[in-house]
Amino acid sequence: MLNAAAKPLVKLVDRYLPDPYIFVLLLSIVVFAAAVLLEQQSPLQVLQYWGDGFWGLLAFSMQMLLVLVTGFMLASTPLISGLLNVLTKRAKSAGQAIIMVTLISLIASWLNWGFGLVVGALFAKALARQVRLDYRLLVASAYSGFIVWHGGLAGSIPLTIATPGHFSEAQIGVISTSNTIFAGFNLLLLALLLLAIPLVNYLMLPKAGDSIYVDPAKLENTPLPQSSSERPADKLGNSLLLALLVGFAGIAYLVQYFVKGGGLNLNIVNFLFLFLAIVLHGTPRRLLHSLQQAIQGGAGIVIQFPFYAGIMAIMVQSGLAQSMSQWFVSFATAETLAFWSFISAGIVNIFVPSGGGQWAVQAPIMLPAALELGADVSRIAMAVAWGDAWTNLIQPFWALPVLAIAGLKAKDIMGFCLLQLMVTGVIISLVLSFA
Repeated sequence: MLNAAAKPLVKLVDRYLPDPYIFVLLLSIVVFAAAVLLEQQSPLQVLQYWGDGFWGLLAFSMQMLLVLVTGFMLASTPLISGLLNVLTKRAKSAGQAIIMVTLISLIASWLNWGFGLVVGALFAKALARQVRLDYRLLVASAYSGFIVWHGGLAGSIPLTIATPGHFSEAQIGVISTSNTIFAGFNLLLLALLLLAIPLVNYLMLPKAGDSIYVDPAKLENTPLPQSSSERPADKLGNSLLLALLVGFAGIAYLVQYFVKGGGLNLNIVNFLFLFLAIVLHGTPRRLLHSLQQAIQGGAGIVIQFPFYAGIMAIMVQSGLAQSMSQWFVSFATAETLAFWSFISAGIVNIFVPSGGGQWAVQAPIMLPAALELGADVSRIAMAVAWGDAWTNLIQPFWALPVLAIAGLKAKDIMGFCLLQLMVTGVIISLVLSFA
């Protein structure tokens, strides 16, 4: 059984995986040294890359913080928390809970990656209040669905090359999503993962003696304190009319946006969560109370994302990411290029955890190689996309919002994620190479 295979991995990760902040500091040192030693860059020049790029993810950092905060606020509304509780009551056993949270996370992540991260974590937390099971595996299962995002409707690489005017159009033209997201090999891959990942998570269920449970009371939201003040300011804080006027204005904008053909992106997901939370909480005071609870888990995002921006700048500006990709391409053939593109993208993603940023780095290498070897350009693009998504399973960068909502540390879930990485890596490799 996979629970026996997962047990030593969980212990290994628990013992040796540092806190994500320590991880990003070590990663910064490794990338700095590699740029100096392998790319023959001077230490001062690499320091310049690092410092210039350090604040390059400020906008994205705010978006991710809002993913955490708005998702939490929405889930804590009486309506949504009630719906989650109704849904969780369908899970009568630990195995059913694992399968349910994995499927919900997979479907939500396929629709939109930001939506998937939040929904999976919130559903896991609700399930833990109803079903007694290993909380670490439950949250790891919620996070595992994130692997399909780059093969889904919000995949940045397939959407980029389907957009007229993209930076590689002169080389490959505009490639329709019918050749990428909705291509036969990609749909087959999604179907296999939809079957395999819930099964893997189910089979990893630890025995009772190895499980770590969480006290359901600790997962409950802090109740709203009573207020008897009659100050005009307090009356505004308890004003249902004020909240509804602003809340429905935001919802009206969203209706107009979608009627005009707008699609889901991270800003729209955050906008949707926020204004639904404003309406469903009913009063500004309730919303602010929920915000105070939500913001407590955002420290990791605030402090760590700038370091990743610095790492990405070194990787790109020094040529280190390009050199890594070029090395894999150097011994590839038309038949194996998709596989090596997938592997190289997975490795580069550890250092450049950004789908769009990674494509900007790897496309100038992978696309000419595909054209020269006569490989399928659409498949190579999707191989890079899947490689980017694959190693997110062991990259704390993307797990931070999930961990903050769940109240866990990276070491708590990464042992399970490591086994998920191995199994899904085999499936993705086989489909990209032979389907």
